[in-house]
Amino acid sequence: MDVLGPRIVIAAFDGWNDAGEAASGALAALRATGDYDLVHSVDPELYFDYQYTRPSTRTDAEGRRQLTWPEAGLWRPRDPAPGPEFWLLTGVEPARTWQAFAAEFIDVALRDDVTGFVTLGAMLADVPHTRPISIFAASQNEQVREAHGLEKSLYEGPVGILSVFEHFAESAGIPTASLWASVPHYVANTTPSPKVTLALLDRLEELTGLDVSRDGLRTEAAAWEASIDAAAADDEDMTEYIRQLERTRDTWDAPEASGDAIAQAFERYLRRRGDGPGDHKR
Repeated sequence: MDVLGPRIVIAAFDGWNDAGEAASGALAALRATGDYDLVHSVDPELYFDYQYTRPSTRTDAEGRRQLTWPEAGLWRPRDPAPGPEFWLLTGVEPARTWQAFAAEFIDVALRDDVTGFVTLGAMLADVPHTRPISIFAASQNEQVREAHGLEKSLYEGPVGILSVFEHFAESAGIPTASLWASVPHYVANTTPSPKVTLALLDRLEELTGLDVSRDGLRTEAAAWEASIDAAAADDEDMTEYIRQLERTRDTWDAPEASGDAIAQAFERYLRRRGDGPGDHKR
């Protein structure tokens, strides 16, 4: 049996961990593949700052105004297919009491015999949109690293909710892995980023065997890339900058350099984000 076991939670959160909405987009794509039942949701009053993550309003079919509050929940497939069972943990990154937030979900995971935990994140990085999206795949669990050929992150510094979940899960005896995608920083305002979401799902399938239809996402990814190409064609400075990033990326892709280069870029990103205002950090 795989080290991650037969019942695996896939986790991603809106917010700091979700550049280009790529990680939350991956969870949304998984949710769209079938019916899921809510296993557990948190009380938003305990974990969210409404000045930072505000409730929203909408009008229902009867014309009544409804409030929707920030949320986070754990979902299980209603009719799981043969093989590993994949549960989804998603919602808004909390603003406070992270230890209680993580412990609440880990307690539920232990109660329901969850055997593995995979977190998905996306970071802004100095990478070109024209090349394959870099995925940094890591684990602090030696068995998981050996079984799947993952890196061990050597980063030291401020962390956020995904790292908190990894720590709490490992402490509870649930093996973990993390997948982080690099989003071209110059397209930060072009969301969502389907090419990045697609890369996360491709790597997630390699890691866990999770099979999800991605044909529509491939079409969206091609259109996203073409739209950035068109914008760059009208901007000489942007075109030259992308060429510089391409040369750097091609150097990274040399067999002797790629692993270290991606790891170093990931750690530089975390350090840059470590001194930001508000600090909803990884």
